[in-house]
Amino acid sequence: MLKLVDLTKKYGDLTAVNKLNLTIESGEFFGLLGPNGAGKTTTVRMISTITPKTSGDIIIDEVSMDRNLTAIKIKIGVVPQQNNLESEMTAWENLEVHGLIYKMPKEKRREKIEEILHYTDLYDRKDDLVSKFSGGMKRKLMIARALMHEPEILLLDEPSVGLDASWRRKMWDLLKKLKASGLTVLLTTHYIEEAEVLCDRVGLINGGELVELDSPRNLIKKVGEFTVENFVNGITTEEFFNSREEAVAYASGLEGSVNIRPSNLEDVFLKLTNRRVEPK
Repeated sequence: MLKLVDLTKKYGDLTAVNKLNLTIESGEFFGLLGPNGAGKTTTVRMISTITPKTSGDIIIDEVSMDRNLTAIKIKIGVVPQQNNLESEMTAWENLEVHGLIYKMPKEKRREKIEEILHYTDLYDRKDDLVSKFSGGMKRKLMIARALMHEPEILLLDEPSVGLDASWRRKMWDLLKKLKASGLTVLLTTHYIEEAEVLCDRVGLINGGELVELDSPRNLIKKVGEFTVENFVNGITTEEFFNSREEAVAYASGLEGSVNIRPSNLEDVFLKLTNRRVEPK
């Protein structure tokens, strides 16, 4: 479905994305995981045609983006990190404008707006100005808008950023519905649990380069399924083990505060890069 070949983006002497090679299959929910500045958003912006690439290729359905840009853009739905809704228009009007941009016939456009508002649980607020929406509702409407023209690939750039825990869970429920529908999704996130809950596979990106690629479960197995955290002399260190018994045996000889817990994707990233995934 989506193939990136040596995809590179440079800003002067800075390389934001460095020869990224990646294939995402049709119907896959794929996550790019990494801290802010790792190259996630730049990658999404290149795929969505907002940012021109420096070199490499982006191929969708075996067609290079360079060869037929207009046809490719129709296949993509984009939910950017920053809110770009029309705040002085209603939810319905925002979707109406999007449908007009994509030249959807009037009847089809109206049917799709009703369908997508019900799908995102926003129908009861369809006539309210977006300026009155909460942050979570705006995020839902941005997803609804991206789905309006029935894209084959949905690009989600940090869809839960800025949301409180309650709204983040509601957002995950909506994303689980998208996953169940079979839509191909590329998600960028720095929320560890989000990637573990939603993604079939994740790519760990650091410094513009892909450092690891596999399912969340397999990546965790690679470093060890149990983590021993040891806080002593003002510093926390982590060691990883394949079994709880090994972790307990190691922990028994430690001084200071000790915590044994299941490993997660952040542990994988930390072990591979010595850098946490948390945002700056």
